[in-house]
Amino acid sequence: MNHLMIDAYDEFENKWALVTAGSLADHNSMTIGWGGVGCIWGKHVATVYIRPNRHTYSYFEKNEYFTVSFYPDSCKKALGVMGSKSGRDCDKDAEAGLTAVSCGESVTYAEARRTLLCRKLYWQDMELDRFPEDVKTRYFKSEPAHRMYIGEIIDVIE
Repeated sequence: MNHLMIDAYDEFENKWALVTAGSLADHNSMTIGWGGVGCIWGKHVATVYIRPNRHTYSYFEKNEYFTVSFYPDSCKKALGVMGSKSGRDCDKDAEAGLTAVSCGESVTYAEARRTLLCRKLYWQDMELDRFPEDVKTRYFKSEPAHRMYIGEIIDVIE
């Protein structure tokens, strides 16, 4: 998976991804720009960060599996919709024009170039008093800190 780690760094650094949790009948996704892949406890993992005030957070809390999916540049507008609308208020998939499909015990989208299917291994709430001052000032003016989720990469779908 070494190529995956390098590719995922570029994906998170220069583009957006979607994280999704739930079933095909009841799921929610959100656009992320922060995340990573690596190795912990002898397992290949993906790490994502979700604020507790996001609708997707409740889906992560009640589901064991999630996906991280990457898209071609042609989906940039759709990812903008997925990051600016709430699944509490609308059908984001329909508004973005994305096609949800089953992916193991979770969901991804037919338009994805690559999807990481992950099983939650660990989570931890990030604490604002442990952030550098410049990070707090830039990213956490009025928002709560994220919950970090580490998921074992069970499969890579390309």
